[in-house]
Amino acid sequence: MQNQDDISERISNARREADILKERIKQRKEALADTTLKEMAKDVEPLARVMMKVRRNLKGHLAKIYAMHWSSDSQHLVSASQDGKLIIWNAYTTHKIHAIPLRSSWVMTAAYSPSGSFIASGGLDNICSIYNIKNRDSLVTNRPARELAAHVGYISCCRFLDDRRILTSSGDMTCLLWDIDAGVKTHEFSDHLGDVMSLSVNPNDPNMFVSGACDSTAKIWDIRTRKCVQTFSGHENDINSVQFFPSGTAIGTGSDDASCRLFDLRADCELNCYSEKDIYYGVTSVAFSASGRLLFAGYDDFSSYVWDTLRGERVGVLTGHENRVSCLGVSKDGMALCTGSWDSYLKIWA
Repeated sequence: MQNQDDISERISNARREADILKERIKQRKEALADTTLKEMAKDVEPLARVMMKVRRNLKGHLAKIYAMHWSSDSQHLVSASQDGKLIIWNAYTTHKIHAIPLRSSWVMTAAYSPSGSFIASGGLDNICSIYNIKNRDSLVTNRPARELAAHVGYISCCRFLDDRRILTSSGDMTCLLWDIDAGVKTHEFSDHLGDVMSLSVNPNDPNMFVSGACDSTAKIWDIRTRKCVQTFSGHENDINSVQFFPSGTAIGTGSDDASCRLFDLRADCELNCYSEKDIYYGVTSVAFSASGRLLFAGYDDFSSYVWDTLRGERVGVLTGHENRVSCLGVSKDGMALCTGSWDSYLKIWA
């Protein structure tokens, strides 16, 4: 019994010590923060109202759409829906190229490989399924080329590094790196204290990725050392979406606290918070324009908002969906935005 009391005391002492150290770090950071991004951007010319129109409607899913991802050719995209289908679309013509039936209709994520040869999906079956869309035989049988099983929670997000490696995030509070050919996990990244909801690979350094979780933090990971190298806190609720800034030096996050935030890796702090008093709804997804000047965010109130990343102002509202905007993405060439919704439709904006 005495031993138990001793352990409890040591734990509470350690917690106190950690809180003191956190406070010291905070004070040190605040002493270095000589200005803010909003202050520095005061002289920047304000953006004109962003007026984007729906250029294409992609109709074909029969239930809620949960995920979409652009191909690197900026013409094709993949979407995943609770109707149990992955659909590959030509965004120019609105034609469906392939429809792949899934074993589990409870799908949460979909991804295109950089080469355009593979797509991946995952969800409540805890399995990441890889499909070879350039192989005619596998498309006829609709069988996955690989099924990656090691997570003990749902798969919330997956992103290819190349045709042979893929990252997955899960409700088991971990992210895994997989060797697709061997069908085995090679690295495990565990430091989050809640379900990991989203991940994004650094566009200029594939050895680095960011994850966002229900512990309200975003973490930067180095694949080479298998360690978390930076943690960003500030959100007051679950982080649903993370996205690397086009330069790879910052990240954008979207949360259930109805705000989006911009964190800088070099300054190791929050640069901007994008929220307004009349926005009460959670953010489901975020994406940057090609230049990084605009941040697109999908919300639970059926709208998507456009934010000026420098000045922190809302510069546009995209309305048209009849249910929650569950996913969005900007094409690689920066010419189009795609939004997917629980109303079962995808819209291409430009």
